[in-house]
Amino acid sequence: MKTVAIVGRPNVGKSTLFNKLAHAKISIIEDTPGVTRDRIYSVINYLDYKFNLIDTGGIDLSEADFNKLIEVQVEIAIDEADVIIFLVDGKEGINQNDLYLSDKLHKSGKRVIVAINKIDNKDSLVHKYDYYELGFSEYIEISGEHSSNVRELLDMVVKDFPKIEPEDDKRLKFSIIGRPNVGKSSLVNALLGEDKQIVSDIRGTTRDAVDTIFKYNDEEYVVIDTAGIRKRGKVYENIEKYSLLRSLKAIERSDICLLVIDYLDGIKEHDKHIAHFAIEQGKGIIIVVNKYDEGDAKKKNEFIKLIRAEFQFLSYANILFVSAKNKKYIHLIMPEIVKTNESINKQVATSVLNEIIEDAYNLNLPPSYKGKRLKIYYCLEESVKPPKFVFYVNSKNLIHFSYYRYLENKLRENIELTGTPIILKFKERSSK
Repeated sequence: MKTVAIVGRPNVGKSTLFNKLAHAKISIIEDTPGVTRDRIYSVINYLDYKFNLIDTGGIDLSEADFNKLIEVQVEIAIDEADVIIFLVDGKEGINQNDLYLSDKLHKSGKRVIVAINKIDNKDSLVHKYDYYELGFSEYIEISGEHSSNVRELLDMVVKDFPKIEPEDDKRLKFSIIGRPNVGKSSLVNALLGEDKQIVSDIRGTTRDAVDTIFKYNDEEYVVIDTAGIRKRGKVYENIEKYSLLRSLKAIERSDICLLVIDYLDGIKEHDKHIAHFAIEQGKGIIIVVNKYDEGDAKKKNEFIKLIRAEFQFLSYANILFVSAKNKKYIHLIMPEIVKTNESINKQVATSVLNEIIEDAYNLNLPPSYKGKRLKIYYCLEESVKPPKFVFYVNSKNLIHFSYYRYLENKLRENIELTGTPIILKFKERSSK
């Protein structure tokens, strides 16, 4: 999948444009909700195209810490992007930050679209022509705030992108995701060393990632390794936002994600950010605690409790403790992947499903609101990967969050859905 980065100096409207592309309420854009206010990645669907979108920090040469922090972010955006949207402010004209970025982008050899923003402002009529002197081949005048020419910008972005094609490869794909230095590559190596027959190594769509095809119980699987930065050393690997982008690309291509947590280093906020991306894309999840050596059972139980407390949104995911370095308990991973694959593809008979929901409804009636109570007429499973259940009800407005969770819990109590998120969708239907 292609990657598009938005770069520019501060206050040119990068975040406004990013939000417009990622969250606009128009049919051609797939809304991918963020997990934090400063989330900078989103997956965009536009017509027959799909791509990753990255927002970056503002480039300001006057900042004291520019050389260490902003310089790296600029390099990351340039290295990862297939297309770069160079956003500039038509209202204010060129300054030294624009010239600095222009030089960087010319040297990169990447395709650059100069988007002159704020064209709705009368001052932009004076300054917008200055930017044509930067020497790029593609320009467009837009207003991110008022959506002027935003679709035309998207047309320019995707003009050379491949269209989305149906997935023909039926092999189960799983990725190893997690923070830098949690042992992702070591885990892959240990896993492939467990008497697996490696069929081939193929380059993945993620830079520096390798997809390895191997056999387990006479079935072929594909493992996607997101670890290992081959250029510029640890300076990139230590940037959390960069590792998050690598995980996002791998997650998109996976059926199941192994979220690796460092037993020695503990749980970090970044672990939860990566997990949320897997959930949002409907992937099966297994939590793998690496660097565990048999020791204090009490300490292990305390760590399990901590995981359950910090990852309450992953209560359905199983936890495995392994040591990739010593190859301990690695043999537990593939059976868990097989089990999770069964869950993400779980098909439930409509009669069984409605029996479960009817019993749950009668056991605990939903609360009434202004004299009205939610009625569930029937339920069916609409799709898999992940399982999606559609409830036909009298009014969607009567669905309370707590009752949504209650129904989800009842489904999980009665159906084996370990390791997979599930989606509950409600549609209104006349009582007649």
